[in-house]
Amino acid sequence: MPFDAWLTAGVVSAMLAALTFTRAAPDLVFVGGVVVLLLAGVVTPADAFSGFSNQGVITVAALYVVVAGLRETGGIQWLVQAVLGQPRSLPRAQWRLTGPAAFFSAFLNNTPVVGMLIPAVSDWARKFDLPVSRLMLPLSYAAILGGTCTLIGTSTNLVVNGLLLDRTDAGLGLFDIAWVGLPVALVGLVFMLVFNRWLFPDRRPAISEIDDPREYTLEMLVDPKGPLVGKSIEEAGLRHLPGGFLAELDRDGTLLPAVSPQEVLRGGDRLIFVGVVESMVDLQKMRGLTPATDQVFKLDGHRADRALLEVVVSDTCPVAGETVRDGEFRNRYNAVVLAVARNGERVKGKVGDIRLRPGDTLLVEAGPGFAAQNRNRRDFFLMSQVQDSATPRHERALLAGLIMLAMVVVATTGVVSMLEAALAAAGLMVVTRCVTLEGARSSLDWPVLITIAAAFGVGAAMDNTGLAHIVGMGLTGLAGDTPWLNLAAIYLVTAVFTAVITNNAAAVLMFPVAFAVAGDLDVSVLPFAIGIMLAASASFATPMGYQTNLMVYGPGGYHFADYLRAGIPLNLVTGLVALAVIPQVWTF
Repeated sequence: MPFDAWLTAGVVSAMLAALTFTRAAPDLVFVGGVVVLLLAGVVTPADAFSGFSNQGVITVAALYVVVAGLRETGGIQWLVQAVLGQPRSLPRAQWRLTGPAAFFSAFLNNTPVVGMLIPAVSDWARKFDLPVSRLMLPLSYAAILGGTCTLIGTSTNLVVNGLLLDRTDAGLGLFDIAWVGLPVALVGLVFMLVFNRWLFPDRRPAISEIDDPREYTLEMLVDPKGPLVGKSIEEAGLRHLPGGFLAELDRDGTLLPAVSPQEVLRGGDRLIFVGVVESMVDLQKMRGLTPATDQVFKLDGHRADRALLEVVVSDTCPVAGETVRDGEFRNRYNAVVLAVARNGERVKGKVGDIRLRPGDTLLVEAGPGFAAQNRNRRDFFLMSQVQDSATPRHERALLAGLIMLAMVVVATTGVVSMLEAALAAAGLMVVTRCVTLEGARSSLDWPVLITIAAAFGVGAAMDNTGLAHIVGMGLTGLAGDTPWLNLAAIYLVTAVFTAVITNNAAAVLMFPVAFAVAGDLDVSVLPFAIGIMLAASASFATPMGYQTNLMVYGPGGYHFADYLRAGIPLNLVTGLVALAVIPQVWTF
């Protein structure tokens, strides 16, 4: 074996060790490995950075923007409320969760889908007293299984398809992989839900819920033209609020202090809520509710461009001792007080009539310049922006959904390529203001994209130095000349690599090996490419095996052994199904 191949093998081994035994960030490890190979002359600059021009990587980036458009318009939240509903038992809750999660993940990249569903599922579990540890791993696994059904369901599929296009000029259609992905997903979901009692632990989350002493009193109005009119309190989702509750209902001047869950909402009803800031933020985002104070509509700009902040009134604040209205808070600070918290006690009365005191914590809605303008003033003791508090652009939710649907349709029918459809959809999301330019930029998960792109450089080094061919020959020697045994060997090695490093990196590293094996056996590379897609996507046995597994680690309160107990059986079941189906659809 030549020196370049030995050097590449050493770099790859060092990268695997760093990712397995240290907490080093994957993007840092892969960029470092590419830089070493570039400086050593193993790869050219063009090979080292070829991943940044790969169609799969660019498509993944565009899909992040598409999902951001759905998120900022409230489309995802609406779907969650409509689909999850009110489960009567834990098994029903798991069925309600995993089916839609798998479906959405088939058409939206599964990583951002899980990212958006985690807080919704946490709230859902709290509302209905469900063990969150019995929901988070099923959520991740269902999203992974759903992602195997289409080309855009997971970034791994797009990356491998990009490699196929580079090597053979022949890629896959949007639903081509469904021939194997759908059986794998169905068998995986049924296995997971039938044996859920033994697979998933009942454990408290590692992130403990701490009671927040700041309880705000917030008034909201039922929009006469909104979707909540005619629904009961329970049907509207206002009965079980995590960290909050509906205290009173004011209807045409008549106060209803003990509101029945079956009370039907009418347009113009004034609802008084009490709760922590997270609950207040959720109410601000709910379609069909508007702030009771009309001051928010007198601020400059769209509500979606503003944010919520918590500020503590100081003893030198000009509005201390005055009511919110008399102190002209909006004119003075270009911000609106939505709610007031005072030493854990409930502050009664309309917001405009509340007389502010030093030490009061105010929940205010303001534009992006509020914090910078008032940070150094003595009017407030403390000031902090509430994360993810922008109000969704509900009026554009339908438009965002239509853009995503059009993207899927044109890509499916072959009118344009998946890359072109994703780029067009991302552009339309920005142009139609479904997502702001800043929101589009922040939606890109740069660590993931950089890891994928850098892995292409490492894969090129394995190919150029002949290391991939040597590894392929080794696998062929073990598996003999039987194509199916070689497919099984590549599937197994890819699955092991994926369990200890990232799925996309494992796929990129194994593709040149598969290409070499197909060449040695003089058979089609397509079955091996499909096997790599499934092995790298359907990874359940470790937290680092797939990004969604890592995302639910903390919220679910899991231990590493929990993944082994649930993931290894699921890996074996899905692997057997994949290896049985692939040769039947894509012949060698």
